[in-house]
Amino acid sequence: RTTILRKVMVIKMTVSSLLEIPDFSGLCIVDPQRKISGVYAGDLLSWVMGHASEGQCLITIMSNVNVLAVSSLLDLSCVILAESVEPDDEFLSLAKEKNINVLKTTKSTYGACTVLYEELKK
Repeated sequence: RTTILRKVMVIKMTVSSLLEIPDFSGLCIVDPQRKISGVYAGDLLSWVMGHASEGQCLITIMSNVNVLAVSSLLDLSCVILAESVEPDDEFLSLAKEKNINVLKTTKSTYGACTVLYEELKK
């Protein structure tokens, strides 16, 4: 008889837990309890559309409204703008309208990825 064991991943990271990490801050937090299933980093939005998954957070330096369209289409948990990128008012207004969490960090994309990797392992 074969027994199949499945590893069940309990997701503990939420958008609100990101706000507790040094160098991460909220710009538009509409669903702080949204669970984060993983991380995807990318700036080429057509590539992100084909490879990111529902529930992941997107780390990018892009701050145009197309980022929000992709985030909404894929139902991402949040967008994190790396390297202190500051979005314009139109971006933040649309994020609120589409119920998309947006954060920023002073860290590079790589730096943000390494921090979130460690957080997800906890």
